[in-house]
This record gives sequence, structure tokens and C-alpha cells, in this order.
Amino acid sequence: MGVMERVLRSLAEGGCILPLRQALWLPDKSGALGLMPAYWDAARTIGLKAVTFFPGNAGSDYDSHQGAVMVFDAEHGQLLAMIDATSITAIRTAAVSGVATKLLARADAGRLALLGSGVQARMHLDAMLLCRPVTKVKVWSRTPQHAEAFAQRAARQHSMRIVAARSAEDAIRGADLICTATSAKEPVLQGEWIEPGAHINAVGSSVAFARELDGRAIQRSRLFVDRRESALNEAGDFLLAKKEGLVGDGHILGEIGELLVGKAAGRTSDNDITLFKSVGLAVEDLASGLHVYQAAVQKGIGSRVEWGGNRHAPD
Repeated sequence: MGVMERVLRSLAEGGCILPLRQALWLPDKSGALGLMPAYWDAARTIGLKAVTFFPGNAGSDYDSHQGAVMVFDAEHGQLLAMIDATSITAIRTAAVSGVATKLLARADAGRLALLGSGVQARMHLDAMLLCRPVTKVKVWSRTPQHAEAFAQRAARQHSMRIVAARSAEDAIRGADLICTATSAKEPVLQGEWIEPGAHINAVGSSVAFARELDGRAIQRSRLFVDRRESALNEAGDFLLAKKEGLVGDGHILGEIGELLVGKAAGRTSDNDITLFKSVGLAVEDLASGLHVYQAAVQKGIGSRVEWGGNRHAPD
């Protein structure tokens, strides 16, 4: 979370270069290859995440996101590290939600609802336990057996009671912390279910044509994003609510980095519904990759390989 705070502050202060991601979709839309480049001036580092997205992998032996994060120094362009993008994506996504939760959720928020039972649900449970006094957890999945298995496994890991909800509505009613981490294309969270004062982290959709939240949920919320430009091009939850005429571009009140540097105001009352809509940013992957690389060098772990650069220089 600390690493994400630092890089999102830099982004808000103009210290990053962040082109929109490029996505190459297969003809049948079953999967895509995303290319996400970024530059972080404070670290003098450039990088790229190349990752595939295959939502149909849910419930199989394959992760939905697979690929590599590549970290280069910005002095000579040397490739420093290649790191598993599946792990980076899982951890940094939940870490950013943790930052948003610390900034936006009520201090006493502790009734957590998880929609989804995959990797991101597991990571978000870890993050929420770190930043709020969570005492009650309900998890829902479109496959009830997955929710039940998640609840049992997580209850053992965290030594707390975790319940598989009968429905998405059952999970949401009474919750003051909500994390949506599904592969849904149509809404699984209805705005009418959300209690006043709740905070939502919506991370499942990062494309313009899919959403987890209905338009009413967006309309009722004070909406914050990781980056405006990305949200206005990629956040289906927001874009489809906008298409329905329920919100306009001004409904986005700020970026997480802007909250960190005091350029935006977050929660204004205990009754506000706050929403962080994440699409995921390349600078988050770059900062995470650099953090992992530096820790690996310090601890002497990882595999060293010759990879271009000065390997052909004369003796």
C-alpha cells in the first residue's frame, strides 16, 4: 500500500508518463493481450506490463490474467527484471483498493461484502483486514460451491467467521465495506441494496463494455478513480451509467492520487456512499515491479540471465 501511495502521489503531481493501454482482442472476444507502458520520474524507471486477459479461465487451472512485468532503468534503457504479472496484478490491485479504503471508508467500517471468490476476492480480503477493523465477512459467487469453499478456506486462514451469502443482495445488505471482484459483464450489484455510509471498491471490469455495478449504484456514490483519462475510456461501470443518462463526466470527483495530495475532497459525511472505480494502471505495475526487483536484489533471490544491454561489449 505504501508503494502504491507513493506512485499515485507522483501521478497526481505530474511525475509519471502514462499512455492509455492498448488491447488486442481475439476475434471472438474470448481473450485479449494488453500492453501497458509507463514512466516514473522519481524512480527514473520505465516499464511495461504485457498481460493476457481470458475471463473464461475462471474456475479452471489457469489464471484469468497471465503475463510479465518488465522493469528498465531510464538512464541506459537496461532491462533490470521480468516478473510474473499474475502475482503483481493480484497484489497491486488490492493494495490500491486498500489505499482508497483508508482514504474513503468510515473509520469504523467493518462489515465486509465480497462479490467474487477468486484471486482478487482473496487479495481484497487481505487488504481490507489491514486497513479497517473487519469483524464480519460475507462472500458471494455466481457458483455457490466456490463461495462456500472460499469461506471455509479464508475462515481457517484468518481465524474468523466468514459466511457464504445466499445471493449478492444478501451479501450487500448491511455491509459498510464492499469489494466487487467478478468477471461479470452485466451488473451484479444494484444501487438500491447499498446502505448509506458504505464504501465500495469496484475492480472486476477494466473494459468499456462490461460492468459490475448498475447505473443507480454509480449515481448514488461519490465516485473516485485511479485516473480520469483511463476511467473515461475504459471504466464500463461509469461509461454505461453515463450512456444511460444517469451521470456525466463531472460525477468523477477525483483521483486517488489527488486525494493523497489534497487536490480533491473525499468523504463529506458518515452517510456518503463512496466508490473507488479501479481500471488498473501501468504505473502501479511498474512501481510494484521495481519494489519486487529491489527486494530481490537485496535478499539475493531470483534468477540472473544475460539479456542484451552490454553483454556483447569488448573485454
